[in-house]
Amino acid sequence: MDDETHPRTLYVGNLSRDVTEILILQLFTQIGPCKSCKMITEHTSNDPYCFVEFFEHRDAAAALAAMNGRKILGKEVKVNWATTPSSQKKDTSNHFHVFVGDLNPEITTEDVRIAFAPFGKISDARVVKDMTTGKSKGYGFVSFYNKLDAENAIINMSGQWLGGRQIRTNWATRKPPAPKSTQDNGSKQLRFDDVVNQSSPQNCTVYCGGIQSGLSEHLMRQTFSPFGQIMEVRVFPEKGYSFIRQSQSTAWMGGFGSPSAQAAAPPGTVMSSLANFGMAGYQTQ
Repeated sequence: MDDETHPRTLYVGNLSRDVTEILILQLFTQIGPCKSCKMITEHTSNDPYCFVEFFEHRDAAAALAAMNGRKILGKEVKVNWATTPSSQKKDTSNHFHVFVGDLNPEITTEDVRIAFAPFGKISDARVVKDMTTGKSKGYGFVSFYNKLDAENAIINMSGQWLGGRQIRTNWATRKPPAPKSTQDNGSKQLRFDDVVNQSSPQNCTVYCGGIQSGLSEHLMRQTFSPFGQIMEVRVFPEKGYSFIRQSQSTAWMGGFGSPSAQAAAPPGTVMSSLANFGMAGYQTQ
């Protein structure tokens, strides 16, 4: 059985239905000796997945690094640490996912699950670990069956103490799937009003991304201060995005999408740095 600090079992998902346990073992034993492989094939539209257990943690970590994103029989597989027994593994892609940040390194998946359990039925919980050391990266995710339960957890757990640290909570963002083809892409870009209508009235945080150079806290404060009092700014210059938390959601709801905002916008020297930027309520998934 795996322990919290040295896991030896990998989850391998998004498999082709032609993949067999023998094929998986042939591929993964090239990296290190495997103890077992268990294939899970559900009679639904979901893709098969399996669990591969190694004898040694270091071999499992090497396999995760080497195999995640590789193609097996034409499909790009997803490899991660197995956080639940195979019999309990569920598809949570349509559930409501909460990001939990600033975790104490000693906090385990079970600690997170227990802390969030009072808010409703949890479908999945995990603390993300470094694939080489097996140690916590300081953040995790909790998935709820019910959206209202997830919202209540975000509101009530943000800033709460867990393991001697104040944690951060918010909606977990998920990368949208790539279109099937350039011709078969019927999706349309959301209008500003659509984003506003889909956001919670309690949402006061704005995501601003796509800034190629010159990103700083001063720039963000100068740009967004005309729309209301700014409570907090977090910038990530190397990745070209930032988060701006204002005192009330109406501050940004009437923001860049309205003519009045155009008049209140900062000087051109500031806005030129924000050319082609993207903005949305942080809650929007």
